[in-house]
Amino acid sequence: MKSIHSTLILVIGVSSAVFALAGAPQIHINSDQELALYDDETQAQYRSEEAFLKGLSYQDGLIELPGGIAQLEIPEDYYYLSPEDAQKVLVEAWGNPPGNDLPLGMIFPVRVTPLAGEAWGVTVDYEDDGHVSDEDANEIDYNELLGEMQADTRQSSEWRVSEGYGAIELVDWAARPYYDEVGKKLHWAKELRFDNSPDTTLNYNIRVLGREGVLVLNFVADMAQLAEVENALPTVLNMPAFTTGNTYAEFDSSLDTLAAYGIGGLVAGKVLAKTGFFVVALIFLKKFGIVLVLGLVALVRKFFGGRDKKDN
Repeated sequence: MKSIHSTLILVIGVSSAVFALAGAPQIHINSDQELALYDDETQAQYRSEEAFLKGLSYQDGLIELPGGIAQLEIPEDYYYLSPEDAQKVLVEAWGNPPGNDLPLGMIFPVRVTPLAGEAWGVTVDYEDDGHVSDEDANEIDYNELLGEMQADTRQSSEWRVSEGYGAIELVDWAARPYYDEVGKKLHWAKELRFDNSPDTTLNYNIRVLGREGVLVLNFVADMAQLAEVENALPTVLNMPAFTTGNTYAEFDSSLDTLAAYGIGGLVAGKVLAKTGFFVVALIFLKKFGIVLVLGLVALVRKFFGGRDKKDN
């Protein structure tokens, strides 16, 4: 596993802060001088964001997920955040209600920080509800299933409102479900509306079937980023893998438990009951503008170059 050492730089004239990885092109700006031009509240907000980003540990390479059941191979143009750091992003930065358990981590493209307005990320979880049979994969009416999911989402929305969070609506498929029978990987996308906003949010879902459970990867992004997410999908699909002894092919019916649902249940999320959990995140970023805009002019390179890495 490799750790990416990062420092925050002040970016002038763009809509998001950028963290510069060691060895990347640097823009030398005296941030204290620039910050002195702004009021105390703005300076405090910037310092808070700076401290938040420096408190995260950015990793790539081979990541063994907690529990040892699965691992991620994170390429150099992405980074991984630990369960604790992922929880900080989801709850403290993005404003989501905390879940009962920590996620297994999050994946981000390396060109943005989690606080950037254009950021998107992939949450990673594991559900150990048993071995999911894929026998129903070719028998599902996804139009009918969508109607059931929309009804379930309305019920979930009532609970969210009662808990003080915004309402949620499942608008439509953003990408119809697709199951790769060979790779045992399922993916689909939902278009969601938060709190009656004119803008909609994208939830792009990946499920990787294993011996006794399912890896759950969810993109959190805006509908306008659908093309970008679809371009990233093949890369992200290649990142997760179950470790030896935990693969789908190693299921033993005499030892292992079957899940109470199949492929249709995975898509509907009836058992997982997580509809809308991450929707607040991206809307919150856009609605409240977490990252500062400092209105001076400079040319900034948005993508990172080489990085110095240190093995753990």
